[in-house]
Amino acid sequence: MKTKEKKELFAKTETELRKALKEAKAALLDLVLDLGQNKLKNTSLISWKRKEVALIKTALREKELVK
Repeated sequence: MKTKEKKELFAKTETELRKALKEAKAALLDLVLDLGQNKLKNTSLISWKRKEVALIKTALREKELVK
């Protein structure tokens, strides 16, 4: 994830972050299922998606601590 994308992520509201987290987790699940069925060609997408989920969780936690 590029620096510009990270800044945009941390600028989102809490509801937008929760929605993005839900979508990212669903995409991660799809990737893992595709890996199990040998449909996934690029396995590095799984680690990239995990990092994205972690960043979203970090941004959410930061918003909670500011409150």
